Amino acid sequence: MTTTTQALPEAVPAERPRKKTLRDHADWLWREWIKPLLVVGIVLGSFRSAIADWNDVPSGSMKPTILEGDRVFVNKIAYDLKIPFTTVRVTEWSNPQRGDVVVLYSPHDEKRLIKRVVGLPGDKIEMKDHRLIVNGVHADYQPLAASAIVGLDPDVTAFQEKAAGRPHTMLMNTSHPSMASFEEREIPEGRYFVMGDNRDNSFDSRWFGFVDRTRILGRATAVVLSFDFKNRRPRWDRFFTRLD
Repeated sequence: MTTTTQALPEAVPAERPRKKTLRDHADWLWREWIKPLLVVGIVLGSFRSAIADWNDVPSGSMKPTILEGDRVFVNKIAYDLKIPFTTVRVTEWSNPQRGDVVVLYSPHDEKRLIKRVVGLPGDKIEMKDHRLIVNGVHADYQPLAASAIVGLDPDVTAFQEKAAGRPHTMLMNTSHPSMASFEEREIPEGRYFVMGDNRDNSFDSRWFGFVDRTRILGRATAVVLSFDFKNRRPRWDRFFTRLD
């Protein structure tokens, strides 16, 4: 009886794991971290650019309505819808009204500013001794007690200014006036006249002229957060307060 012996197959040496290259690490980094963060960044950036944003306030040109250290919520669809990261309007459903607090690009240096709309297209506007006159109608001014305004300087007087039914508080510094008077100007179509509530400490349309509608980014509607940098503490009473 013959016995047949079958030869065992030769053992195949196990493959060594391929050493990862710099390109492999770069691909992993792109896939796991950079790409997701870019997507999140584009979505958030588009939202802030076209829908809603905040604006930190470094100066006192809008005191006492807005203080230095306030973070203000900006409704960017208050008037229209723009293509993200541009000022190109897709559609428009409203326009700034007299008394609105708006965020805009300065015609002077392209910086973002917060000012109040005091003149609309077609209006005739002038100022005499700090008093606005719009279309021949003098704005109404009622003095306010100094105790009603937090942090009011001794040489500054507070008034409630009422023009076209929109009352708001403004400050006047008669010892250091800043263009307290100007001759009548007619506002062209598609342009606006803006001013700060702190009239003698504001760089506004008295200096840089009318603001084109396309430069207005949205309406400032509320103070979200506020921090007093001088005393190094939050202003809790200003959190989530509406702007008038």
